[in-house]
Amino acid sequence: MSDCAYRRPVRRGLALVGLMLVLAACAQARPETGALIASHDPAPDASLHTIHIATTRAPNAEAGTLFSGERGAQTGFARVAVSVPAAHEPGEIEWPRRPPGDPAKHFVTRDGGVLSGEAEFTAGLKAALAARPTGDRDVLVFVHGYNTLFAEGVYRYVQIVNDSGFAGVPVLFTWASRGRVVDYVYDRDSATAARDALERTLEVAAASGATRVHILAHSMGNWLTVEALRQARIAGNRDFGGRLGEVVLASPDIDVDVFKTQMRRLGRPERPFNVLVSKDDRALQMAGRIGGGKPRVGAYENDAELAALGVNVIDLTRIDSGDKLNHAKFAQAPEIVRLLGGRLREGDRLAVKERPDLGRSLENFGRSLGGVVGATADVIVTTPAAVLSGGG
Repeated sequence: MSDCAYRRPVRRGLALVGLMLVLAACAQARPETGALIASHDPAPDASLHTIHIATTRAPNAEAGTLFSGERGAQTGFARVAVSVPAAHEPGEIEWPRRPPGDPAKHFVTRDGGVLSGEAEFTAGLKAALAARPTGDRDVLVFVHGYNTLFAEGVYRYVQIVNDSGFAGVPVLFTWASRGRVVDYVYDRDSATAARDALERTLEVAAASGATRVHILAHSMGNWLTVEALRQARIAGNRDFGGRLGEVVLASPDIDVDVFKTQMRRLGRPERPFNVLVSKDDRALQMAGRIGGGKPRVGAYENDAELAALGVNVIDLTRIDSGDKLNHAKFAQAPEIVRLLGGRLREGDRLAVKERPDLGRSLENFGRSLGGVVGATADVIVTTPAAVLSGGG
């Protein structure tokens, strides 16, 4: 074997070590177990959010934990209510140093637990939708990324729901991530194994009385999401009975060549997907090195090439957030998460955005997330038809 043959795995190994060091340097104390122990202390000004949960994780019987990072034999279900303190800073999660925390200062679990199965999950989803006003009967399914513990997925989604002002019913799909930087390959295989369960969760949501079912995926969760949508397309259920709404792919950890083949099989969506990229995403730059030097979609340099696949590319490179890796701007940049929520809240009621400088009306663009976020300074949106600079 030549020297070069030895160098390739060494380089990939060094890249993996680099990714682990970067993530470890930016990590806070992890809520390994017991993070969801409930508190019933009063906090009258706190905001309460109930999250409906479907998961491929194995159950964990330890108090306040519910599910582990191992793969379950079947899909599990839960429902958790979390309060957000009045002093909450948008984009942040105020973790307690030890559970359950002070509801006047921290994100705190108030109630919840494991459900008996899909039937109880479905009944709860239907009841939550029926209790909302007609205009607020959308479902938003969030699919988290790599290196995410169960409690982290729950609290991050609560932060997104709270800061965005989303008024519909939030559903968390959480797959079996071990929440360890050394388990990148395990996490990737866990995401792949969860495709059928996510597809089924979307089917259940679409049949629950929802007006629209929106999807928000982050990082490695995008691989799972696009694969589930791809297989639904092959099965003849491309838009889940006409219920599929906005699809937001934030910082996708997908090889760009793989994404191209996925989108070609899906075909151009009637409602373009929204791909949030940031060319300074340090986590995805390192993931690209691990993946044989192939760039990841979320850090890809050529927005127009991605847009040609029939998606709106929302470039957040110039947006600042509290994320040192520049990998979670969609959730941690307050203006972006607020606009995301506004788009989902308004649904199809948004007016068409006129662009006289292009010589025509972009009839569908004004109703899209790209049309809303693209009006923001420091954001560049590339549609299949044009490049739109923020504020234009």
